[in-house]
Amino acid sequence: MIKIAIVGFGTVGQGVAEVLIEKKDYLERVVDKYKIVAVADSRGSITGDVDLFEALEIKRRRGKLPAGLSAEEIIENLDFDLLIETTITNVEDGEPGLTYIKKALNRGINVITSNKGPLVVAYRDLMRIAEKNDCRLLFEATVGGAMPVIKLVDKCLAGNRIIGIKGILNGTCNYILSRMEKEKMPFNQVLAEAQELKIAEADPSYDVDGIDAASKLVIIANALLDLDAKLSDVEVTGIREITPEAFEVAMEKGYTIRLVAEAGNEGLKVSPRLIPIHHPLSLQGTLNALQIKTDLAGDIVVMGKGAGKRETASAIISDFIDLYRN
Repeated sequence: MIKIAIVGFGTVGQGVAEVLIEKKDYLERVVDKYKIVAVADSRGSITGDVDLFEALEIKRRRGKLPAGLSAEEIIENLDFDLLIETTITNVEDGEPGLTYIKKALNRGINVITSNKGPLVVAYRDLMRIAEKNDCRLLFEATVGGAMPVIKLVDKCLAGNRIIGIKGILNGTCNYILSRMEKEKMPFNQVLAEAQELKIAEADPSYDVDGIDAASKLVIIANALLDLDAKLSDVEVTGIREITPEAFEVAMEKGYTIRLVAEAGNEGLKVSPRLIPIHHPLSLQGTLNALQIKTDLAGDIVVMGKGAGKRETASAIISDFIDLYRN
């Protein structure tokens, strides 16, 4: 019996809970029987033999879980095998997720996370702690949502040397730029549309200034290129200055403009780049894509939905199966 604690019960955490309910029969066939022993948000928790239906209903009805043990108390004191950590991303110091993950790994507890912050701030340190305590930290959900990246390289491209990576890693920026390309609308107008559709946040800086893409690039570069990169190592330019006129000039020459994240011999960079109109990275809408350059397999391109409740839950469940498959 696998005992699971879920810390972070916002959109992603609730998505994971829904999928654990929905696919329980399948998961117990390919993994093992499991039970949830704790669910915590920033204001409360439910512990014991947790009924996920009830936890979801309480969260939806009240907007918070009832007062109980804090997330830190759960991680320090409860008996469980797996922490699913889905708290909010903070790329400045990684908290509170960084503390939660460290405490779990130091107890020898496996961790699956969707939280970019801890991995951006302390990737090498966290991997050392996991190795020292004979447990694992899995993080597929941090870099591409439903788009497989880490396991694709670790498993399907095993034996290949990764020479470089280049991709579209932020769906909000891709939506804005592809709309500007198609409708010849100015940035601010398309941004307002994206905010109305809930594709962009009320404060869109994290996306449109390239920080989200840079954070994902750091994690990918550390995991796939064996670097020890930090966010400060990435040269970042956002998309605020792109104009409809720039698209007109680009498209006259057979190009479009996309926010591209790239890691290779010339370092780490996120910036608007000219992309041939028929190139695999010339994506429309909120899709993400990554082009992986290898020494044996050549160029591999993968694309998919980079965000969303069920999409992110898909990556977390994939890590769960990878960790415990019979």
